[in-house]
Amino acid sequence: MTRSNLAAAVDDVLDVDAEAFQSHVREDADVIKEELAAGTFDNPQAIVGLEYEFYAVSDEGSLARLPRRLLEFVGFEKELGLHNAEMTTSPQPLNEYGLDAQESEVQARLKAAYEPMDAEGLHLVSDGMWTIPPEGETAEQYLTDSVSDAGIDLATNMSASTRYHAMANTAQPAGMTLDAPHVSLEADTVMPEALITSIQPHYQVPQAVDLPTYFRYALRFAGPLVALGVNSPFYPPDLYDDDATPEEILADGHDEHRVGVFESVLNVPGEQEKVRFPRDVESIEAAVDRIVEDNTIVPMPVEKSGRFDDEFAHFRMKHGTYWRWVRPVLGGSSKESANARIEFRPLPGQPTVRDTVAFQAMFAGLLQSMVRRDHDLYTLDWQDAQDNFYAAVEDGLDADFTYVTADGDETTDSRAIYEDLFTHAERGLLDCGLDEEAAAKYLWPLRQRARHGVTPAAWKRDRVRDQLGDGDTFQNAVYAMQCEYIENQRETILEGSFADWVGRGDGLN
Repeated sequence: MTRSNLAAAVDDVLDVDAEAFQSHVREDADVIKEELAAGTFDNPQAIVGLEYEFYAVSDEGSLARLPRRLLEFVGFEKELGLHNAEMTTSPQPLNEYGLDAQESEVQARLKAAYEPMDAEGLHLVSDGMWTIPPEGETAEQYLTDSVSDAGIDLATNMSASTRYHAMANTAQPAGMTLDAPHVSLEADTVMPEALITSIQPHYQVPQAVDLPTYFRYALRFAGPLVALGVNSPFYPPDLYDDDATPEEILADGHDEHRVGVFESVLNVPGEQEKVRFPRDVESIEAAVDRIVEDNTIVPMPVEKSGRFDDEFAHFRMKHGTYWRWVRPVLGGSSKESANARIEFRPLPGQPTVRDTVAFQAMFAGLLQSMVRRDHDLYTLDWQDAQDNFYAAVEDGLDADFTYVTADGDETTDSRAIYEDLFTHAERGLLDCGLDEEAAAKYLWPLRQRARHGVTPAAWKRDRVRDQLGDGDTFQNAVYAMQCEYIENQRETILEGSFADWVGRGDGLN
């Protein structure tokens, strides 16, 4: 799509009547509620899925733009930035074969992409945030470069997504800023969001009416789960304030800056805060109503293709900008595949496939076990759950959490918290038919992180400190760390785990 065509498409979006769009959304909600009452969104068992984002680098480790033809050839989807690629796995039943299928599908598709990408001098990286900009550019230039086409601001390095380009041109635009310790950046578009990449495990609930219960549990273990996965402690070095010292950056930085990027780029504090930790929902119908009444930034034209969820196409379109760190979803291309699911969105990309599937297994296992056993974590106050979440974002495994164990005891002891979480994640997997060996295998990479207190973010910080200790500049220290990360990942992504990076072999259990 040329820029002039893209600008025209953005104009078409901006011409959509917001009131008419919202009226259609409300009508769609009535359709959904009728289907909920009819049991259309129920399933005989829990089902899992995964969205997995990557960014591309050159042979030297610099960020690289992906040719669209190559992206389509290797079976990945485009994401926000021209350097991004996304994979969505086929949903599978939550059992030993389903989890194995999830892991095998990711491995197979990554393996198939390697040869054609290697031929282009490109490599996919699984990470929370890139830090080395494209060769010959600064990160600030790459993220802020834009053009004005007939009065429409277009990000030069953003995919041709009319929705995201439109966000910079509405009467109520997104924040379009970066605001973090020692980092401040203003842009004309939402392109700074393209700093970050994520993994998003999905859990389809068996009975849609029970989604609020699963949702409540997901909010309450979100903080400790995020703490295990933190992986973006550094921004690209040129984005830091000139007067910030390496010591200040290390002391004040968060373990998971990805969360702050998404919130500061898309939110307008005090006016529009769509990206946030969500409240509990009392019923599945209330979840539908919450999406209906969410502020619509960009009402989009809706096209239908004969899918089942075209019956509520405006609602589905609006849901695409219902940004919550944990969110309910109702959809399906056919009545047979219709489902109610929970998307867990705050996890950054992980060092290896095994680490990624470990999070998918732990997320699903916890939901399976805690709902089945009426775990007392359900009673944790929502404010504590939110505080846990942002504490994890800032401090990773060093965060102070408030938790309620299966015995109903409130605790802040990290060892007791993770012992309870892993016990119930394993029980949930056993409930789904996995044997003890298989359940332990899936959870093992995350157990090692909890046991030894080493996360990808901690690993990155240690490497940067070591480089600084050897006399490197902050920029060179971050770049050296990132190159080591990429090199380690090339050797381990398909069959190894992050535990291999830190010298913790399979003998530890």
